[in-house]
Amino acid sequence: MRNDFDFAPFYRATVGFDRVFDLLDSVATQTNGNGYPPYNIERVGDDAYRIVMAVAGFAEGELNVIQKEGELLVAGQTAPNSEANKEYLYRGIAGRNFERRFQLADHVRVLGAKLANGLLSIELKREIPEEKKARAIRIDADSATRTITQQ
Repeated sequence: MRNDFDFAPFYRATVGFDRVFDLLDSVATQTNGNGYPPYNIERVGDDAYRIVMAVAGFAEGELNVIQKEGELLVAGQTAPNSEANKEYLYRGIAGRNFERRFQLADHVRVLGAKLANGLLSIELKREIPEEKKARAIRIDADSATRTITQQ
């Protein structure tokens, strides 16, 4: 399925933003639109976030959380023999394997993850390097009259 967005007008009027438009295009065309497993993304501070996923039926060893470059991958793989002896009359709890990807902004890193009561919580924080932070520049009033000496 192709998205309905045409980024051509933006390409004509901007320089250096092609990565942003590629990211928007890839998010809009993701095939993982089935909504499983359900999740929330919360802002818990100025630069702190939390992703909470409902992973009922998954044990800690069946879940993987991987951060690589600007992407977070959360995957669940059920044990192959756990369903062998069960006969369901009705199966309302989805215990199928999944893979969910999240695109992370620059300088966002995963602090940790925990599993409690069927909810996987992933803590994230944006840590802007000191050289990228805004800083105040002192204005020297007599700088116009100062002469520069060569050494």
